[in-house]
Amino acid sequence: MPGIDRYHRPDWTRLEMPVNRRSLLTSALLAVAARGLPLPQWTTAALAEAAAEEKNWRHGTSLFGDLKYPPGFKHFDYVNATAPKTGTARQIAVGTFDNFNRVVAGVKGSLAAGIDLIYETLAVGSLDEVSAEYGLLAEAVSYPDDYSSATYRLRAAAKWQDGTPVTPDDVIFSYEAFKKYSPQASAYYRHVAKVEKTGDRDITFTFDGPGNRELPQIVGQLTVLPKAWWQGTDGNGKQRDVGATTLEPPLGSGAYRIKEFSPGRSIVYERVKDHWGNGLNVNIGSNNFDELHYEYFRDTTVALEAFKADTVDWRTENSAKNWATAYDFPAVNDKRVLLEEFPIRSSGVMQAFTFNIRRDKFANPRVRLAFNYAFNFEEMNKQIFFGQYKRIASYFEGTELAATGLPSGRELELLETVRDKVPPELFKKPYINPINATPEQIRDNLREAVRLFHLAGYEVRDQQLVDAKSGQPFTVEFLAEDPNFERVFLFYKPSLDRLGITTSVRTVDETQFVNRLRSWDFDIITYGWGETLSPGNEQRGYWGSQAADEPGSDNVIGIKNPAVDAMIEHIVFAKNRAELEAATRALDRILLWNFYVVPQWSYPYVRTARWDRFGHPDPMPKYGRAAFPTVWWWDAEKAAKTG
Repeated sequence: MPGIDRYHRPDWTRLEMPVNRRSLLTSALLAVAARGLPLPQWTTAALAEAAAEEKNWRHGTSLFGDLKYPPGFKHFDYVNATAPKTGTARQIAVGTFDNFNRVVAGVKGSLAAGIDLIYETLAVGSLDEVSAEYGLLAEAVSYPDDYSSATYRLRAAAKWQDGTPVTPDDVIFSYEAFKKYSPQASAYYRHVAKVEKTGDRDITFTFDGPGNRELPQIVGQLTVLPKAWWQGTDGNGKQRDVGATTLEPPLGSGAYRIKEFSPGRSIVYERVKDHWGNGLNVNIGSNNFDELHYEYFRDTTVALEAFKADTVDWRTENSAKNWATAYDFPAVNDKRVLLEEFPIRSSGVMQAFTFNIRRDKFANPRVRLAFNYAFNFEEMNKQIFFGQYKRIASYFEGTELAATGLPSGRELELLETVRDKVPPELFKKPYINPINATPEQIRDNLREAVRLFHLAGYEVRDQQLVDAKSGQPFTVEFLAEDPNFERVFLFYKPSLDRLGITTSVRTVDETQFVNRLRSWDFDIITYGWGETLSPGNEQRGYWGSQAADEPGSDNVIGIKNPAVDAMIEHIVFAKNRAELEAATRALDRILLWNFYVVPQWSYPYVRTARWDRFGHPDPMPKYGRAAFPTVWWWDAEKAAKTG
């Protein structure tokens, strides 16, 4: 090409060329390469340098709208930047643990509580924005307007706890390990086509298509592991295996490391006082405790007694009964133990009696709806929940994304595209759960349940519900891992017995429960799906057809519905907030009207109990829930009073 001397290399480092002129030269070089003509060796570095300068580097990402915090911000508004770095926080963990390997969590073994404390991600979310992330291991991110790729640049100061630098090779190794061994991560990253090192500290993720605005954030959430450590040998000379469980404390880059542990009983993390990221704006005011303890209990009742005995400092209370009756003891009365509720603004939830529709007996929506008519939530709420709960009526309960009324506007337009694939009632009336507030309603709802079973091909013979053709009885097993949930299933059981359903309740240990769940070996379980204010690619793992056949996925129901898949795609590729909201409400409506679950109940607060030894920001971060121990700190003056 005229003007380019293939044989005389210029001193590129001395060229003070404006960016626009370098862009022209870069374009010219690329044009030469595209024609298959040879390029001089020096142009490789030239192209890389020019391309790097042309990237639009950002200090953070937001799905929709502007970031709250500008480049170079000092710290998040919600933290105490001068919080003392001292003290200990003792927390409860229920069950057991036999694994420190984050990669195989949910697939092998039981992961230790708090293990994420030792690791870091490329970016970290703020707790006072809906969908924003800022650089942690990475100092900057760049992506084109069509979101077809994302490049993260690691901080030069980022170090593993042995002092070695965090490198692009670590990031690539981590991505490949999660992709290979974790079904959930594999589904989450399925639209990443390629990951490669594109600079000394740069890693580029290339996606399988444009338009998916969430993908730059998704790859920013990658937990980064040390490649050299995992590919090395342990103290006994045994080769480590990132695809297996381990109780060897792993090397991390985070603000904490494992100090000591007793398998299945306790684990202690200590703060890394010379942590490389102590001065980062995203870390200031957090990681305030010298030690974090997790004490394991097999039974939640024993855990509560341990809290009362001051064996642990903090408890999140999930039982309405306990909240109403179990905290009348001297330390509460004299204010040494504080009870406090924190509003949940950051997420919604669908918690439900969940059918395994892979089994023929639950394949008919009428059968699933009949179970809802038989569920007397109102009496259960009164008798065992002390009236504290509200019935869930949306897969996005507690958020602005929940479908209400009749579909209209853009939501209706989206639903029209799948009209032949969704129940027609969806367009005619709002979804509501059956109400069992009076004896008359209870009788009417049981009659409706019988009618639905009859339409589905079942009838009652000798007080037993059977398949009208085969005569096989309709049986159902409620499977639980928490003995405290037996009372819920047993409260539900008499209503099902009245319909002629042979009902059993079985409680198994955590390991057996997880194994049965992975192999889809259950009838009905209680399961919950947390929803953020900005749903996206995770919806494929929750409800997508592909995930239905992936052991370990969150599509435990087994949904394979083209209308659901279509709405998920609209969510993933939404170009603005209004489009996202419309598509999410449409998805919500389709899921509700297919009666995949019997919705349970929700509570809009996190109930907490703590020994009064800690301080926290005021106000708390809007979307942080309780945020313990993240932004809390040890208060020596208070601690002296509580003992």
